[in-house]
Amino acid sequence: MASRGEVSRRALGGLLAAAMLSATWGAAAAEPIKIGFSMELTGPLAVIGKTGLMAFQIWAEDINAKGGLLGRKVELVYYDDQSNPANVPGIYSKLCDIDKVDLLISSYGTNLVAPAFPIVIQRNRLFFGLFALAANAQFHYPRYFSMLVFGPNPKQTFSAGYFDLVMAQNPKPKTVAIVAADAEFSRNASDGARANAKAAGLTIVYDKTYPPTTVDYAPIVRAVQAAEPDIVYVASYPPDTVGILRAVEEIGLKTQMLGGAFVGLPSAALKTQLGPAMNGIVNIELWEPVKPMEFPGVMAFLKKYQAKASAGGIDPLGYFLPPFAYSELQILGDAVEATKSLDDDTLAKYMHAHAFHTIVGDIAFGPDGEWTEGRPIWVQYHDIKGNDLDQFREPKTVSILAPDQYKTGDLIYPYTKARGE
Repeated sequence: MASRGEVSRRALGGLLAAAMLSATWGAAAAEPIKIGFSMELTGPLAVIGKTGLMAFQIWAEDINAKGGLLGRKVELVYYDDQSNPANVPGIYSKLCDIDKVDLLISSYGTNLVAPAFPIVIQRNRLFFGLFALAANAQFHYPRYFSMLVFGPNPKQTFSAGYFDLVMAQNPKPKTVAIVAADAEFSRNASDGARANAKAAGLTIVYDKTYPPTTVDYAPIVRAVQAAEPDIVYVASYPPDTVGILRAVEEIGLKTQMLGGAFVGLPSAALKTQLGPAMNGIVNIELWEPVKPMEFPGVMAFLKKYQAKASAGGIDPLGYFLPPFAYSELQILGDAVEATKSLDDDTLAKYMHAHAFHTIVGDIAFGPDGEWTEGRPIWVQYHDIKGNDLDQFREPKTVSILAPDQYKTGDLIYPYTKARGE
């Protein structure tokens, strides 16, 4: 039979062990929830990537000011992918295996999202892609979700509005040229454009890609001009956008309509760089500061973003990527709080089954993680004079042509009328 002193020592030992275990649990509970990603902070896409990072940081500040998620602070763990797809697999391996982040999101754009897929799928992780066009079309991975507005058939939806607009003109065009970069995003975009052009009964008289390393776009524009298309559809990334439109201006491309997916035009950097060279272009966009698109919370977010951006030396407007980057983390945060879990499978099932309220509107996801309803807008730039920023703060130099619920103006056709030619 144990003595009274021995019993006391055992009791004291038990209390100490319990106290140590409690301290361990408390420390674990206090550890931050880590959200990992790569981002283009240098290289040609940094002009866009830095705006996405700032939006993520604003969300983290907002959520931490409210006590974090599940009573824990949120920490962003990120690395510069240098706008280079080859750097992406290594970064996501590190995020998963060394940093052991709780949640995974992506950098900006299809070309930088696609290389992460094999790493994510191999580890059965939930993955959120930011502005990645049809990135899951090949994999059909059930734990992927897309922050992009093109709905369940993104390749076709991405260019459908362009062809709808032009085929409503009288006389209707008969021929089209398709120009695209030889990269993941542009190939997906041109695939959809090709299908939509054929469905509209248009003859494709030029259909070629150019290497992503291209620096001189004049030969491309001259080849398009030689084909004499009625309309031209372009799918380009930001550096290409500038080069192509400079070549169009230099050569004086003659066509009835020019546009499509000149990516980057909504950013302040490209707007102030190109100025009047944008006049007449018909382009796909995602959001403009017009009353019908002032979803709850978006203007308050932009006020906060713009105050920080002016000090940080990045896009001072933030109309392109930032509201969607913020909304992406809104969705993840809401799913974590609703499920009280960080388990990838639990979160994925919840996100497939529920709609979410964000600063870019209500969003629900289909089987491949695409939005259940497409919501792109088609715009035309006009009356741009000089390169000053103030003319772009309000939608005075851009008209939303479609869809009807956001429409603010009519198409100027042929596009050369908007260029004063």
